[in-house]
Amino acid sequence: MCDAGSRVDSASGETSGESMGGVRVTETFKARRRKELIAFVALAVFLAPVIAVASVGGFGFAIWMYQVVAGPPGSSGSAASNH
Repeated sequence: MCDAGSRVDSASGETSGESMGGVRVTETFKARRRKELIAFVALAVFLAPVIAVASVGGFGFAIWMYQVVAGPPGSSGSAASNH
């Protein structure tokens, strides 16, 4: 059984280590916070720029392919052929 100073988290089964008004930070909390920080840095520094470049590049490629099929802008206008 647990002592009176610690409390068991029902979701994970880990003890939180509370003691007399203050909360002791457990190693599992520090490890979880470090993992979340690493995940945030991976998303913010690496994944977000890759997605941004890929989306802009994909949009440019789609416009380029459209212009290959339909011709450049203004190529079928009657005002340009009359002059």
